[in-house]
Amino acid sequence: WNAGTGEIEELCTFDEGPNAHISSVQWVQEGGAHLAVGVSSGMTQLWDVQQGKQLRSMNGHTDRVGALSWNRHILSSGSRDTTIINHDVRVQQHNVATLQCHSQEVCGLTWSPDGETLASGGNDNLLCLWNASASGATTTPRFRFTDHQAAVKALAWSPHERNLLATGAGTADRTIKFWNTSTGALLNSIDTGSQVCALKWSPFEKEILSSHGYARNQLCLWKYPSMAKIKEFERHTSRVLHMAVSPDGGTVLSAAADETLCFWDIFAPPSASGKVGT
Repeated sequence: WNAGTGEIEELCTFDEGPNAHISSVQWVQEGGAHLAVGVSSGMTQLWDVQQGKQLRSMNGHTDRVGALSWNRHILSSGSRDTTIINHDVRVQQHNVATLQCHSQEVCGLTWSPDGETLASGGNDNLLCLWNASASGATTTPRFRFTDHQAAVKALAWSPHERNLLATGAGTADRTIKFWNTSTGALLNSIDTGSQVCALKWSPFEKEILSSHGYARNQLCLWKYPSMAKIKEFERHTSRVLHMAVSPDGGTVLSAAADETLCFWDIFAPPSASGKVGT
């Protein structure tokens, strides 16, 4: 989708079977035209979007790839087969580490801004923190947290404070938790009243945006660290599974199970005043 023109171009489609589908996408860091695509078969593909062609396809998983995260030339993929694979996309033998700690699907995956720590969340309610130096077959994360009571899909590293990670979990949990990933300390836990599907930090202020499911399928903007609720945004009619922030930080996109995308003006840069949902 081209924000300047509103035009939509189809990059790829999958006809490998009635249930074949794209299960995750992730742009390479620092711009560029390369897009990682996770597929229901377990393959992880790398595409050049400007050229409209697939550069390579990387194996290693036996089930769908539902989570992807970049750390420079390392692409990490999390799968329903419970494993995480670190792929070095520069070399032919791309599998440089296989991380095994989860007992169910890996549904959340994100590298810290400094590239030192990979956070993973699973349908087994586990949150794991992995060192960037992990190699080969690794079964021991740096930290393994069991505090959440539901699947940990929402993960977001603070852009303002090193080693600060926010996590959110599903219907049986409903909390946003904040962690010091250096010490492993749980800093705070807030009951939001509904499942937490996604989290995004404001690039401009110490604020965090959460998206939710039943019953109201809303977005909530919170002040950090007080966790005072600033505003709620309602439009979706089903759980808001994903959020993305534009490169300039000005626009938030939400994608929900109601099959709609909504564009929001939420994160105001320091020069602007007021926050308006559109």
